[in-house]
Amino acid sequence: MTILAVSPGDPAGVGPEITARAIASHREAGGRESFLVFGDAERLEARLDRLGVPCVDDPSAPATVSLRHCARWSDATIALHAPSDEGGRAQVAALDAAADAVLSGEADTLITGPTSKEAVVLGGTAFTGQTEHLAARCGLARDDVTMLFLGPRLKVGLVTTHLSVRDAAEAITEARVRRATRHLIEALLRLGCDQPRVVVTGLNPHAGEGGLFGTEEIAAIAPACDGVYEGRVTGPMGAETAFRLASDGRIDGVVTMLHDQATIASKLLDWRAAVNVTWGLPFVRASVDHGVAYDAAAGEAVDFEGMAAAIRCGARLTPSI
Repeated sequence: MTILAVSPGDPAGVGPEITARAIASHREAGGRESFLVFGDAERLEARLDRLGVPCVDDPSAPATVSLRHCARWSDATIALHAPSDEGGRAQVAALDAAADAVLSGEADTLITGPTSKEAVVLGGTAFTGQTEHLAARCGLARDDVTMLFLGPRLKVGLVTTHLSVRDAAEAITEARVRRATRHLIEALLRLGCDQPRVVVTGLNPHAGEGGLFGTEEIAAIAPACDGVYEGRVTGPMGAETAFRLASDGRIDGVVTMLHDQATIASKLLDWRAAVNVTWGLPFVRASVDHGVAYDAAAGEAVDFEGMAAAIRCGARLTPSI
């Protein structure tokens, strides 16, 4: 039996509602995983009860939902629908408690809702994103993990994540390209792709045009692609060409150099279906591929499909015991 530990994200955003709705939908569809959800237990139970989802005290019981209280969500914070220090502290408390539950073996996989980086910083925690925070929580370096976006049409790994464009260009090294490529291939294998075909993009226009538009391809990217994984990795290739091949199904995955290289393509091709996965942690972490959506929470225009996709993907990626 698989137990999914869930942190809902910012209580002032859509996170709590999409968490409750996605769990209800997953159960209605016949999902057999159990859920251990962290946050304000009283408020979470009220949302789940409204959807007809009972809560139990034993997270090890098959196909059940259990709650773990670790933060209070005040009426004022929820109604604010904006970043706040209290909301930031609540997000970190739930994220850390859920991650610790997986690290301790109480749960198997981590599912995370959308967080506000601004709110977390207001709450007193240095924070550039859940990917980096979880790596540190697990005693890993930033370079030990890779941000992946896994969707039905596009599966992509990122060499750099939350850096300025200037800093990201300077951060591209052969070792980092190899790490992102290896992690994407491992995820593809876990998803059942027996012989993954992966293309690595360039950083510069037309993959540098032999050094005319930059030398990152020559210095770092091409050496990382040379002769690895029995020739199933090619590159560097212009990003627009790589994504066209991926969208047509002619390759299985794309390794990109920059955050927005990946996310623009992913959100165009796989909106509402892509899942943000952190690879390289001691456990699988799957997350929604969107933000806190304060405006949607305020207007109650909530779409839970992204969270439902994260739950399905996390369950599918969980290693069989």
